[in-house]
Amino acid sequence: MPTNYLSNIPADLLARAAKIRVAAFDVDGTLTDGRLWYSEAGHETKVFHVHDGLGLKRLQANGVQVALITARISHPVALRAEELEIAHVYQGQGDKRACLEDLLEALNLTPEQAAFVGDDLPDLPAMRIAGLVVAVANAHPWVAEAAHWQTRLPGGMGAAREACDLILHAQGRDAAERERWK
Repeated sequence: MPTNYLSNIPADLLARAAKIRVAAFDVDGTLTDGRLWYSEAGHETKVFHVHDGLGLKRLQANGVQVALITARISHPVALRAEELEIAHVYQGQGDKRACLEDLLEALNLTPEQAAFVGDDLPDLPAMRIAGLVVAVANAHPWVAEAAHWQTRLPGGMGAAREACDLILHAQGRDAAERERWK
């Protein structure tokens, strides 16, 4: 993925992203492509993109906490979160705003220090309080309208990585990250 997509980010967006200390992500449609897959035996499977996973790990390595806030309950989500060592995993959340508010209180953070990345209408209440709101490329139009920034890539196809890259770029972590991967 070319890095030049971060070269023309408006100053106000960079200022928002520079404040982020916790980044919360919806799952279905954001970390996945939104399709639900069931086996003949009724087991649910999900597909996660490796680029998104590395982006989440990079956030954590650079001091930004990561949270998953999803309305559905899914064993594959728990497995992926465990693999990525994500401590803040909230499944079955009908009220994502209340969940985000509780998380901020537990972490002693302000809404301005939170990012929320989502794709569909249940994400809007949490997005309305976050300091940085990111919609994936294929988000519902109302979600895209509520966002401060929209990714180039769709959910499940690297969109979360773009949000992670934006935050790290705004926080001046690019040079250290480039050096790390030489």
